[in-house]
Amino acid sequence: MRVIAGRFKGRRLKTPTWAGIRPTSDKLRETLFNILAPRIAGARVLDGFAGTGAVGIEALSRGAPHVTFVERDRRAAALIAENLALCGVEEGYTIECGDVASVLRRARADAAFDLILLDPPYDADPDTVTRTLAAAADRMAAGALLVLERPRRREPVVPPPLARLRDVVSGDSTLTFLTR
Repeated sequence: MRVIAGRFKGRRLKTPTWAGIRPTSDKLRETLFNILAPRIAGARVLDGFAGTGAVGIEALSRGAPHVTFVERDRRAAALIAENLALCGVEEGYTIECGDVASVLRRARADAAFDLILLDPPYDADPDTVTRTLAAAADRMAAGALLVLERPRRREPVVPPPLARLRDVVSGDSTLTFLTR
């Protein structure tokens, strides 16, 4: 797994040595960031269900000034820190260990993200995904975009005030783009 583009282009990232984390493939990250390219520079980004941190690191590499990584598994949170260190990143990020919806709900009232990237486990409970989407909607800045990576076969329940913009299918995965 490597960083696709930007100032950390080509850096190899560590992957987990345990089961339970499905890193976003290089191909799917490239597709995602080709679409997001004009939105990255200057964006405050949240990488939810961050796993290895590859998605958030890609955003930092392409010019995001700050990324908040949220991961429930403490081993994965430590892996994100290792991957940031491998890239030489010393600032411009926060790593939160906990449930994504809970972290979003307890964030400061003025904490708003321009881009929220969520990649829950493909076997995640649909209610958990819906709760996370609802919590994320409350932390979206004006004009913000939320991207949900999901299995192609599983349609998400999109809670108001979110509205679906488009779906991009790549293999067994779908990127669902949402806005407020």
